[in-house]
Amino acid sequence: MSKTIHIAGASGYWGESAMATPQLLNAHKSGDIHLDYIVYDYLAEITMSILARSKAKNPDLGGYATDFVDAVIRPYLGDIAQTGITLIANAGGVNPDACGQAIRALIADAGLDLKVAVITGDNQMDELERIVQTHPTDMFTGATMPPPEKVASINSYLGAFPIAKALDAGTNIVITGRVVDSAVTLGACIHEFGWGAEEWDLLASGSLCGHILECGPQTTGGNFTDWELAGDISEIGYPIAEIAADGSFITTKPSETTGLVSVGTVSEQMVYEIGDPQTYLLPDVTCDFSNVTITQVGADRVEVSPAKGRAAPTHYKTCLTYADGYRTGSYLTFYGNRSTAKAKVFCDAVIKRAKNGLRASNLGDFTEVSREIIGGGSQMGVHVEAQEVVVKIAVKHPEAKGVGVFLKELTGTFLATPPGLSAFTGAGRPKPSPVVRLFSYLTPKDEIEIKIDMGDHILTHKDSVFAAGPAPSRPDAPHLVSGDVEISVETLAWARSGDKGDKANIGIIARDAAYVPALWSALTPEFIGEVMEHFLEEKTEIDRFFLPGSSSINVLMNRALGGGGAASLRNDPQAKGFAQVLLAQTIRVPAHIAQAANEKATLK
Repeated sequence: MSKTIHIAGASGYWGESAMATPQLLNAHKSGDIHLDYIVYDYLAEITMSILARSKAKNPDLGGYATDFVDAVIRPYLGDIAQTGITLIANAGGVNPDACGQAIRALIADAGLDLKVAVITGDNQMDELERIVQTHPTDMFTGATMPPPEKVASINSYLGAFPIAKALDAGTNIVITGRVVDSAVTLGACIHEFGWGAEEWDLLASGSLCGHILECGPQTTGGNFTDWELAGDISEIGYPIAEIAADGSFITTKPSETTGLVSVGTVSEQMVYEIGDPQTYLLPDVTCDFSNVTITQVGADRVEVSPAKGRAAPTHYKTCLTYADGYRTGSYLTFYGNRSTAKAKVFCDAVIKRAKNGLRASNLGDFTEVSREIIGGGSQMGVHVEAQEVVVKIAVKHPEAKGVGVFLKELTGTFLATPPGLSAFTGAGRPKPSPVVRLFSYLTPKDEIEIKIDMGDHILTHKDSVFAAGPAPSRPDAPHLVSGDVEISVETLAWARSGDKGDKANIGIIARDAAYVPALWSALTPEFIGEVMEHFLEEKTEIDRFFLPGSSSINVLMNRALGGGGAASLRNDPQAKGFAQVLLAQTIRVPAHIAQAANEKATLK
């Protein structure tokens, strides 16, 4: 039980800075830290569709996260071999075999003896004909499956046990396709500690650790409410977890880096995009984070207690991406007096001209039009008559020609606008691009066989299926309080927001447990609905959850993102700024809470 392993999170998305790998390797070699594993997460739903198009163009070389091969393996292969650190990455995308072959070729050229495992089974495109015949419906909206000719990718979210099996076989580098983000960490824990498929508390704890690591520097001061405390973010450290066999772990970072590891930074990451914190569904376990405690135990050292878990779902969540028409848009600026009004007049004129052009060409109307005047209050839900604004205008249409009509009128109206229009030029005009939508459904686990290619032999794996256990009881809600002293939400709380498809997730963490009743009393679903009304569709459901262990509240808003991801025309299609809107609000609290919070804010 005294064994501890050290895992670093080095990538949160495809395209992130390549600074993490050399930072972490150098810290290990200098003796500043010890590392057993470095894990990399590259995949999001939109990434899968992009990689699918890449593979279609080049089946042998496309379809995987080339960053992992070119920016991690190629330049640092010698250091990886010298240190003995194991790498786990979902860099395989929709073509894990090609990714593995590229890495094996680099290892052979370098004359090194490193074993690469490639895990497949998530990609269901070969099963498209059979899937169509089963008539799945979207698990969130109830929509019917799109026409098969429009489907770009189909991938089931796999779990951590195949990764553990690859590590058991002596692998140095593990490449997967679509696995849940936290699986790259949990797989290492299962291998090192021998956790079983029914040890759900341990699996939930390892998944929580993976969740804390999966977004890289978001845990070490990136996107933090108190962002000034992170210092020079150009040198920000990447997170490291020191994990014990009981599932508890300490989060830290290399000492010679900037950033911050605090109760606030780790808490913000824990509530990030988890929905119901007592029913966070993963392929290996159903997690309950509601009573997890987060404690500062040293400078840039935060201890996270074990989580609770119960049986995993009997099905894999499967995400299908498909083409649904075309979209385009552009950003322009106005400055000078009454710029908000100028931007509105410009947008109205462009859309009116474009619709006239559609009628003249018998192309039908736009399926969606979006106009946001940034600086004029569109993101905050207020009207501001500003002296300089950025206007974002975008449309969707079933045909590329329809989008082309809009683009012609967008640039063709420049000489007829109110004064003050300007734009950065040199990048060329915007072009029509496919709208990629997400369709989610469930696949029985027994329908998928997972393969682990060890290079010289193939292992197979099927996940176990267990009966669902009883759902935990909800924690008692905080007692309600009233007050008449106005104070900003940010003075009382940290907050982080993100997306779950077309749902927005806002996590709110009290800066002090004593503030929880005031926050719970004020931040009701009705209040949040009014504050966020400009983002929400009609009949939007708003759910609110209490996490007593971390003094947190998690809010989930359905139909809040205009379709979400690449299907949305929003300036913020992933709700990354929603928490900032809530933090800017003023609420009424008891005088003693306002006094304590203001005093603490002054000391900060």
